[in-house]
Amino acid sequence: MNLFFKRSSSTTPDSPEPVATHVAEPHPIVEIIRFSVIALIIVIPVRMFIAQPFIVSGASMEDTFHNNEYLIVDQLSYHLNAPVRGDVVVFRYPRDPSKYFIKRIIGVPGDTITIEKSTVSIVNASHPQGLVLNEPYVASMKPGVTIVEELGEREYFVMGDNRDESSDSRVWGVLQEENIVGRAFLRLFPPQTFEYLPGDSSDEIIMSSS
Repeated sequence: MNLFFKRSSSTTPDSPEPVATHVAEPHPIVEIIRFSVIALIIVIPVRMFIAQPFIVSGASMEDTFHNNEYLIVDQLSYHLNAPVRGDVVVFRYPRDPSKYFIKRIIGVPGDTITIEKSTVSIVNASHPQGLVLNEPYVASMKPGVTIVEELGEREYFVMGDNRDESSDSRVWGVLQEENIVGRAFLRLFPPQTFEYLPGDSSDEIIMSSS
């Protein structure tokens, strides 16, 4: 006897039954490693070239900055524009590059800066007769020895706002531009002190005829 089976019209060789395939979930450790690698790829370039956190230590910048304040430092801007007078910058300490200092830029390349008693004056190509800096951010500055410093290319003169408690260019000399990490961009902590460009006086330093 010959038996014949008629294929259902709803099932043809061109339309096979759907097949569900089980995909195993990756092991949690693999996921952690994958996430860590992605995070490193993002974080490392940001910290190297764009921004970096720092915590203020010491009293050299009081009353502008206080101990344990948390800052974000902008590292990108100075790749596009040179630092200017009045900027608050974080830099590698010239005598020990493993340490970081925070100070204010007082003199820029081309300046001849004179500190006499408690007065800071600047002579440069724009002001050959000299100008005296009016520095409202200075907490205290006792009269000291007279200092005269002529700044060359890529050289800066920096000082703390609390000058009686600051080790700065008056002590260890000029700051080379390559040691500058960046400018204070954000103050994040404590929350009540949150500020954009904290301590910035680049547009506020008033100079009068000497």
